[in-house]
Amino acid sequence: MPLKTGTVEEPKLDLTPMIDIVFLLIIFFMVGTQFTEMERQYDIKLPTVTDAKPLTNLPDDIIVNVQQDGEISVNGEKKSLPELQASLELAKQNFPGQSVVIRGDASGPYQNVMNILEICHRVKIRSVSLTNRLRDE
Repeated sequence: MPLKTGTVEEPKLDLTPMIDIVFLLIIFFMVGTQFTEMERQYDIKLPTVTDAKPLTNLPDDIIVNVQQDGEISVNGEKKSLPELQASLELAKQNFPGQSVVIRGDASGPYQNVMNILEICHRVKIRSVSLTNRLRDE
């Protein structure tokens, strides 16, 4: 009995989806480059500088030290609570994003630290942090 021998069909690769994706990518990049060209429509020669720095430096954190007996010192100067509030208000006026670091003595009453936190809240200083140290292992 003779066997049927059919013609073997070669596999075909359909390139239609790949061509669609390539066209979409071309359109995407054409639209993207169109936006960058609109910025360059004016012929402006920008000035040159040797070293670009910000016009004003960010101020350092204000470090408030609280001793065990409740004595407050800022930058080595002893201050009372009203004096601290006045200096924090001035710092807040000069730079609205001023930050304060409170260093309280571990054996002192927590109320001393809370008094300073209350002043920071009254002056509307939002960036307040409390320092600590790692326990010795």
